[in-house]
Amino acid sequence: MTSREQLLASTFVSLADTLVAGFDVIDFLHTLATRSVELLDADAAGIMLADPRGGLHVMASSAEEARLLELYELQNNEGPCLDCYRTGRPVARDDLPAMRTSWPAFTDQLQALGFHSAQALPMRLRAETIGALNLFRLKPGQLTETDLSIGQAMADVATVGLIQERAIAASEQLATQLQTALSSRVQLEQAKGVLAQRAGLRMDEAFQVMRAYARSHNRRLSDVAAHIIDGTLDDDQVRKGPNPKPRAQPHT
Repeated sequence: MTSREQLLASTFVSLADTLVAGFDVIDFLHTLATRSVELLDADAAGIMLADPRGGLHVMASSAEEARLLELYELQNNEGPCLDCYRTGRPVARDDLPAMRTSWPAFTDQLQALGFHSAQALPMRLRAETIGALNLFRLKPGQLTETDLSIGQAMADVATVGLIQERAIAASEQLATQLQTALSSRVQLEQAKGVLAQRAGLRMDEAFQVMRAYARSHNRRLSDVAAHIIDGTLDDDQVRKGPNPKPRAQPHT
């Protein structure tokens, strides 16, 4: 097997394994986002999930720029991820002029952050769409059919895993879990900002450090974030271990 085939196989195993004790929704979605960038011809990825009332929320991203673009979509009610969630179908445009026709404000923001292409894949099982996976590229044009098939397959497996995990819990527990995940996401963003400011890191680096610490110490990301915010976890403790790998900056 090639290294890509091995990573792909490992990814499908990770995305299917949602019934483990202490399942962490946030870390699971970040795995989907980061592996999408590693396996596809994409430079950044973001994920939106719907809450019980159908409202979309940014839940994971592979890079700070992707998170900002997803937030911009929500704030301006415009962009491929929203269209993808509403239709339950993949959404893409052939080039920047076509994107600008469909999403003028979003396309301007996309280019301002150095990207020249965006498309979205639904996180859907039969008639139920629970969110969307956004893929951003520094160069113009859509992903190849092969990459699109792989990306959709990963989104499908992740969706099945999430719905399967949810089905085990009672409806009250489902609502609680989603609300907890949303609260954890807010707390995670606060902790990223705190750690970035105190340790002199970029936001991306702060998240990588937090996630590496949580995994190496078998702790939940939400717990690590809470301890960073209240100061009970020393910054030097969190930063011990390999430094996060630098990510290529978008061309402007």
